[in-house]
Amino acid sequence: MSRSRLRQLIDEGRVTRGGEKIGDPNHRVKPGERYEIYVPQAAPASPRGQDIPLTVVYEDADLIVIDKPAGLVVHPAAGNPDGTLVNALIAHCGDSLAGVGGERRPGIVHRLDKDTSGLLIAAKNERAMRSLGKQFHNHTIERAYHAVVWGSPRLGEGLIETQIGRNPFDRKRMGVMRAGGKEAVTRYRVLERFGERPLASLIECRLETGRTHQIRVHLTHLGHPLIGDPSYGRARQAPRAKTPEEEAAYKTVMEFPRQALHAWLLGFQHPSLHKTLRFQSEWPADLAGLIGALRTLKKP
Repeated sequence: MSRSRLRQLIDEGRVTRGGEKIGDPNHRVKPGERYEIYVPQAAPASPRGQDIPLTVVYEDADLIVIDKPAGLVVHPAAGNPDGTLVNALIAHCGDSLAGVGGERRPGIVHRLDKDTSGLLIAAKNERAMRSLGKQFHNHTIERAYHAVVWGSPRLGEGLIETQIGRNPFDRKRMGVMRAGGKEAVTRYRVLERFGERPLASLIECRLETGRTHQIRVHLTHLGHPLIGDPSYGRARQAPRAKTPEEEAAYKTVMEFPRQALHAWLLGFQHPSLHKTLRFQSEWPADLAGLIGALRTLKKP
């Protein structure tokens, strides 16, 4: 159990010594004493379960890996009280959820933005939550994303290291900070370049840290924001089309409705099996269509 969960049980009077309740989490134990901890059944989750279709990549008693579609919010919040991935997982997993933090709900170890598609893992019990959380904290989780950006970095690959924090002028956005913020590290590699100048590129990004909007902020900082990203960077104007094929491709690019970002690779150490699991996700139809359209353009 986590320290916070044990503190919660002590505060609820569920830890006793010789039948006497221990009310102080800082109580010092002595050799030879016997303590009893009563762990109640996990309470029903406060978010209600909802029958929302899920693409399950892997599932067992400890965890579940989902291929999240773009448009699905991960966790209930003020603007999205239901209809989220958490609501869907509560309904899908049912009694297989042993509970996290005393509540029968999935443990969300990491998140994807609403309009980012791809692989996401959730824990079903405290042990899995603790193990996966430690792996994320130690940066041993393997995560790779495919991103389609405006233009192309001059170098074919590189490392972006900055401090990322909340934008002081727009609290919904993050930004690179000169002082303060948290360390953020992203490795990138150009996979393909499309069109004249070039117009756009397909890039693989690997996260060494997991800050909010990290890839979106870092690629904008690099001067190559994601195609379709409404919050970061400024959309570039496509050049004048010379052929009907170019016109169709430019139209697809300019009208792409979300940030072109997909979590295609996820690898981690299983909490119970003690072996590495690794999963890959195919591009969703909209991203595959965008890349297909860009591939019709003249190579740079």
